[in-house]
Amino acid sequence: MNKRTALVVFSGGQDSTTCLYWAKREFEEVCALTFLYGQKHRLEVEIAREMARKAGAAWEAMDVSFIGTLGHNALTDASVLMDQEKPAGGVPNTFVPGRNLFFLSIAAVYAREHGINHLVTGVSQTDFSGYPDCRDAFIKSLNVTLNLAMDEQFVIHTPLMWIDKAETWALADELGVFDLIRNETLTCYNGIPGDGCGHCPACKLRREGLETYLAKRGE
Repeated sequence: MNKRTALVVFSGGQDSTTCLYWAKREFEEVCALTFLYGQKHRLEVEIAREMARKAGAAWEAMDVSFIGTLGHNALTDASVLMDQEKPAGGVPNTFVPGRNLFFLSIAAVYAREHGINHLVTGVSQTDFSGYPDCRDAFIKSLNVTLNLAMDEQFVIHTPLMWIDKAETWALADELGVFDLIRNETLTCYNGIPGDGCGHCPACKLRREGLETYLAKRGE
């Protein structure tokens, strides 16, 4: 296994792009793997390609559309009206069941075949939107499972796990990519780059974090 190379699970959004540049700082070589999982806003795949190109990272897209057909959710099913707020006592309907489980498992197989043992993902328990597969316990559990399943020593890195969106913006600034991430990434659930639509859950979380960070900078 190559300890100098990392594979980033990459969507081209704020979090994964911040993680891509974090990985570039921490590792000698960085690869990015993007998934087509039946998401309605396919533009994110093209943006991921462009973000990887600008970062100088090798990039590949993989079609795993079956993930989007396993359940009903607002990101893959056009008939489902998106929750604007997290429902009391449950997960929002923007949660795609099994997404991170499949993404990281497939990424690990891909990494094994390419001699890579470092995986990077942008999940966060601090700002996790109620998604159970963004929690630290899940990541640690899956890391052990993947190592046992393939008799390897994968390490799943989660640079954003214990920081909120304002701190994620601060990290992007520290890495010198604040403007790139603000203006050219795609976080919006409605598929609008940059500041997005402004009213979907992803845009609200992103904007609140941005405003908090800019206030700390005195802007």
